[in-house]
Amino acid sequence: MSYPTPMVIANLATALSDKSWDALVIVAEKFLDVLPEPLNEVIKNQAEFDLRINKELMSFISEDVNQRRVVLAPVGQTSRYFDDVRSYYDAAKKAASVVLNMGAKKPLLVVLGNDKAAYQHAELVSYLGFAQALWQPLEAREALGDLIEPISLVGIVGQHLDGANAAALESGRYVARDLCGTEPERMAPPQFAEYCIETFERTDVEVTITDDMPTIQAEYPLLWAVARASVEVKRHQPRVIRLEYTPPGAVDKTLMLVGKGIVYDTGGADLKTGGHMAGMSRDKGGAAAVAGFMKTVAELAPLGIKVVAEIAAVRNSIGAEAFVSDEIITGHSGVRVRIGNTDAEGRLVMADLLSKLREEALDEINPLLFTVATLTGHAARSVGPYTALVENGVSRAKGFGELLVQQGDLLADPCEISRSRREDYTFVQPRTKADDLLSSNNGPSAVTARGHQFPMAFLSIVSGLDKHDVNDDQPLPYIHIDIAGSGVEGGDWQHGKPSAAPINALFGAFINA
Repeated sequence: MSYPTPMVIANLATALSDKSWDALVIVAEKFLDVLPEPLNEVIKNQAEFDLRINKELMSFISEDVNQRRVVLAPVGQTSRYFDDVRSYYDAAKKAASVVLNMGAKKPLLVVLGNDKAAYQHAELVSYLGFAQALWQPLEAREALGDLIEPISLVGIVGQHLDGANAAALESGRYVARDLCGTEPERMAPPQFAEYCIETFERTDVEVTITDDMPTIQAEYPLLWAVARASVEVKRHQPRVIRLEYTPPGAVDKTLMLVGKGIVYDTGGADLKTGGHMAGMSRDKGGAAAVAGFMKTVAELAPLGIKVVAEIAAVRNSIGAEAFVSDEIITGHSGVRVRIGNTDAEGRLVMADLLSKLREEALDEINPLLFTVATLTGHAARSVGPYTALVENGVSRAKGFGELLVQQGDLLADPCEISRSRREDYTFVQPRTKADDLLSSNNGPSAVTARGHQFPMAFLSIVSGLDKHDVNDDQPLPYIHIDIAGSGVEGGDWQHGKPSAAPINALFGAFINA
């Protein structure tokens, strides 16, 4: 596993004089009269016969530039109220593809930012966008070798860039893309667990794998229901993966995350039809992001913060043992759940893990709980390519969701908050005394009113967190994070590159704060 390591160079003149770099990439609003000579003169001469400069991405060769290959990547306007730092991310990502096609292997990235607060991380964001374009799927690397990712080092000229943070973030994002973007056999639950074991070797993150089927059946009954049809196939058997980082010295806060790791979602007995099953190997994007975030934590080993992550790696298969709608299953918390639709399985596999972490959280210092999932088409329909956040009352009162929004905006990982309302809790109430809670309706979430908000109410009740809200004796903040709209580029769940959302936002809000 290899991502392009960032090498930060403080002095622009020093970087430009280094002939070992074989391509010069400049990301900026404009390119004329903003760079030192002779580079400025080279660009001026180019502009005399090429009107694309400052307007669209372009490349050329110049013997007067030590790196010879030159790529100019304009970011467009930054002055409008709706402009944001993603323009730097996108420009650098496009430039990386050009650099690859030119055959360069050691590019130098020069980011000309501006003094607007919204662009304070332009250098970091540009590097992350550049690296995003360079990633190739795990199966491709295994089939074709490491040369499929020929760039292992990227020089970055920056006055404000922390190289350690940049490397740690990209390391985590690389892990998240690998885990999310891999086909269902290569990253079946046992393989997912093995990848995590290898990833966190020789780090301060402790990995615990629960792979005993009777234990999973007894301790995670809702997860087990989803996994039932997969258990008879050994290579598809479920895993519960725990990743735990405890810092040396005192702990000031504790992050506790649950990731949805549905390695393939057939829809179960409520089968996905009409071509809607394709791309469902990416239904593990939430778990992938959680593992990636833990990799960033492992690389930085921050003081004062404890991070616990639990991942439900499960295949939602079909067969004689498949669970069906109308079943009533008692979860870890003791809540009796009536199954409304087997294709609403993600909330079920996270429920017992969240219940267990809720119990642990009562003994932790300043805990904050999360679920991270590619949960609903409604989130993608409602907020488009953004990450949807649904908070409980405690989190809202403390401003944690707003903090994620602010930091996500600064780090090109935007989020939007959706309020949790009384209708969400009413929606999942039992219709008879036979059960305590309804998992879902039996229609698509995308056409269900409040389709991405009510699952948070379900998760809160099924885990017992509803007894720890803002007016209770032991309040626990909780945020449900739905990345169904933000988890892959362009919303293409079969072919789009995983985006690694919401790792940047989590890092900015809680690690780099």
